[in-house]
Amino acid sequence: MSEQLIENIIVYGLVALLCGVVIWIYIRKQIRESRQVDEKIKKAKETGLFEPISLHPVVDPNSCIKTGACIIACPEKDILGIRNGKATTINASRCVGHGACFHACPTQAITLVIGTEKRGVELPHVNQKFESNVPGISIAGELGGMGLIKNAVEQGRQAVEYLTHQAKRKHDAEYDLLIVGAGPAGISASLTAKKNKLKFITLEQDTLGGTVFTFPRSKIVMTSAMDLPLHGKVKLYETRKSELLKIWENALTTNNITIKENTRVEIINPKDDYFEVISAEGDKFTTKHILLAIGRRGTPRKLNVPGEQTEKVAYRLLEPEHIENKEVLVVGGGDSAIESALLLADQNSVTLSYRKNVFGRIKPKNSERITAAMESGKIKVLFNTNVAEIKPEEVILTNGNENNKITIQNDLVYIFAGGELPTQFLQKIGLEITKKHGEAILKH
Repeated sequence: MSEQLIENIIVYGLVALLCGVVIWIYIRKQIRESRQVDEKIKKAKETGLFEPISLHPVVDPNSCIKTGACIIACPEKDILGIRNGKATTINASRCVGHGACFHACPTQAITLVIGTEKRGVELPHVNQKFESNVPGISIAGELGGMGLIKNAVEQGRQAVEYLTHQAKRKHDAEYDLLIVGAGPAGISASLTAKKNKLKFITLEQDTLGGTVFTFPRSKIVMTSAMDLPLHGKVKLYETRKSELLKIWENALTTNNITIKENTRVEIINPKDDYFEVISAEGDKFTTKHILLAIGRRGTPRKLNVPGEQTEKVAYRLLEPEHIENKEVLVVGGGDSAIESALLLADQNSVTLSYRKNVFGRIKPKNSERITAAMESGKIKVLFNTNVAEIKPEEVILTNGNENNKITIQNDLVYIFAGGELPTQFLQKIGLEITKKHGEAILKH
């Protein structure tokens, strides 16, 4: 055997050995990462975070090639992970519908789905052009299932673009378009209507910003960029309510758009070829098209307990910095309740009551902050409790059953028990409401 051949064998052998070592390290890494994801899934199931609440990603394992792009793109933490070489959901209930994973996947293996076989979500019927079952009425934003600000802004724009192409400019109505709601979707829709030279009006039952306006002043409301019509790219991260409202106000003022605030729509009557809209204040408007850009939470959900109607009870927190030296009870286990409790705890004695034994659907940052506040004694959390009665100077809670009562001193009560879909209003105007059990909202 020649010396050159021996050298070649040695070189090729070393290369093969090196390749084998690299493959072995890679496989070990994959096995270790899969085990870590398995542990996270096990923990998510134990804490109730595995089952999705509303909008969430579903991965097609046959299309997934494990690039990890979806995990990198997701602004939240541990929503997705790689398990056995494929992407999978972990803490699905923490998904807030960014849709970043959907757009980042190079093989289109992700579908955004709302509801599950076990847990349905009630939504009005809306097609891919945002049209409802009632011709002339479209739906965008939270009411249609897209609650995230960035997505709601995009839907508001798209909905108006669609109806602009089919709008008949010759009709007997005063307006081409009437927009109900001045939240993210409504503001975006208003700017798009202005851009497309539609004659329109926007009505808001409260004030500019809709649900966003009701958030605490310092609450972070945006964690990703958005493209605002007639304004451009808004590249703000960790954006607080005041900053976002100022951006919207400037965009509307610059384009001479005035929102008709404190105008609650009560009645929508179809006429020959248009709609008559009547507000609670008695104002009447006629329009060819209507875009409903209202929230899913038409009214705050009440506890229906004695004393709830008193002045010490509120369902939103606007200026926590003005509340100090009070005994405060916050009721709820979602992000709004957690964030409000944390804000109030800076200057007050705060107790948080939650009907379950663990916080199951809050953002990772909020989970870390409330855990730290509990451990330091900054906030007292009473799990598995329900409010039984609200008295002038105290609140009575039950723990497990009506006979096991807890009485705490109290000056103020903030209730964050969610909201109720404005079903009666929607059904009155003829909209079909169905319960979605795992139906695709965004798919390729």
